[in-house]
Amino acid sequence: MKLTDFEALTFDCYGTLIDWEAGILAALEPLAARAKSKPSREEMLEAYGAHEHAQERQTPHLKYSQLLAITYKRLAENWRVPATWDECVAFGRSLHNWAPFPDTVDALKYLKQHYRLYVLSNVDNESFAHTNRKLDVPFDGVMTAEDIGSYKPDLRNFEYLLERLGSQGIRKERILHVAQSLMHDHTAANQMGLASCWINRRHGRTGGGATKQPAATPRLDFQFNSMGELAAAHRKALAG
Repeated sequence: MKLTDFEALTFDCYGTLIDWEAGILAALEPLAARAKSKPSREEMLEAYGAHEHAQERQTPHLKYSQLLAITYKRLAENWRVPATWDECVAFGRSLHNWAPFPDTVDALKYLKQHYRLYVLSNVDNESFAHTNRKLDVPFDGVMTAEDIGSYKPDLRNFEYLLERLGSQGIRKERILHVAQSLMHDHTAANQMGLASCWINRRHGRTGGGATKQPAATPRLDFQFNSMGELAAAHRKALAG
């Protein structure tokens, strides 16, 4: 299997293209600072990940910005810190400010010359519109949890992806799913028979951070530490 075997790349966005952990921490810092015992960086991320994932399962119909507001409320309750609903709503909107990783935009612009590019994201359309302006690349399709009515790792999201790309003439074996989260993306991609490329943004750190770790490590057809490494590997494959 080679990178040049594929016609389309499908991306998770937050955590893969966007530095969501930096965005989460910046938005949670004022709340955590008010806690009697301030949680560490990793404790903040793990607590966020647990509450976010639980809320996605409980309320898959909610827009992601609304789901984030409830996640913030749950964190405030667990840390025993008073928080107004306005603060919760502001946290949901903080996603608008989350920035791409430094290598993302250049890598996407390069990859756009060689693949059709798609997004499959646990987000709502209005929030992604803010992110899309930062990515500065015209995607061939954007599929959100709001469109689908469920959140990854629900297989419905990947069934939707395959149906949408199939309607554009792209066969499953010509799709490479590119993502950071083993739990949200790669385990489900394995179940659906999709080729899988892990962007290990947390290399050098232990634990899953803001994403829960799966019980077993999924199959990974390619592995890189950044989008920049993926683009470089494609250049090398073309040259070879």
